[in-house]
Amino acid sequence: MRALIVEDDPTLAEQLSQAMIAAGFVTDIAHDGEQGEFLGATETYDVAILDLGLPTLSGIEVLTRWRDQGVTMPVLILTARGDWTDKVAGFRAGADDYAVKPFRLEEVLLRAQALIRRAAGHARPVIQAGKLQLDSQLGVITHDGSPLKLTAFEARILTYLIHHHDRIVSRTELSEHLYEAETDRDFKSIEVVIGRLRKKVGEGVIQTRRGEGYVLRTAP
Repeated sequence: MRALIVEDDPTLAEQLSQAMIAAGFVTDIAHDGEQGEFLGATETYDVAILDLGLPTLSGIEVLTRWRDQGVTMPVLILTARGDWTDKVAGFRAGADDYAVKPFRLEEVLLRAQALIRRAAGHARPVIQAGKLQLDSQLGVITHDGSPLKLTAFEARILTYLIHHHDRIVSRTELSEHLYEAETDRDFKSIEVVIGRLRKKVGEGVIQTRRGEGYVLRTAP
């Protein structure tokens, strides 16, 4: 999963980034509204964490521009102000949830994970996909009840496929949710990792659709 963090406090932005990386995310950070608006409009993210009090462009203006451009990623707004009017303004601009500073990093992480699940059509934190089960809060994937031993990259790919099981995920879509903005996206590496995952989850679970992408099947 891939997250955009738009926060002008460099210490807080790095803390959020490290917490999300530890939970299996890849992250991009923007420290002002203009950079955040550009990244959100030109890159693909599973969730954005957006501070309202930003330089160059306010968080509300960033969010309004995203929604006007058809950007539909879930957005969690951060505010240091407890005034209800700020929250209302955020929701009217298209926010999906909010957290008021100061907050615990775990709270923001759990809220972000919940937004991603709901966007993919899953209401509960544990997602069942055939014999595979993902506990999105703990970041644990099991097969037939036994935890899988996965590299970080394997876990990111499998997590995305479980969230979107039983539908075709193109290689481009998958790559957009695996790499940071400045990283070259290597389709061959994805194919190699998919091959390793097939050995761990069983043949026929992750299928290749020639010219289309991959599909994680939950039934034979």
